[in-house]
Amino acid sequence: MIANYGYEDGSGHYYIKIDTAKCAECEGKSCISVCPEKLFATELDDFDDEVVIIREDVRNTLQTACANCKANGKKELCLQNCEAGAIGFSW
Repeated sequence: MIANYGYEDGSGHYYIKIDTAKCAECEGKSCISVCPEKLFATELDDFDDEVVIIREDVRNTLQTACANCKANGKKELCLQNCEAGAIGFSW
């Protein structure tokens, strides 16, 4: 299943997509530790698999939170470090 976390407003749409099937297979969950904004957390899905989610309290700030990574030339550290290839973006 693809989970979309984010929001849309007058300036566009800002979503981080996580493929929960791929994420559940990932042992390291390194996206959590590499995100400088600490956007990621884990929870159990409906099948009792541990998957990564975007924290609910930051979902409406993705445009500015992720812009810091892009502006510093880090180019989505979470995406680069996702061992399972489960993370994607829509903006």
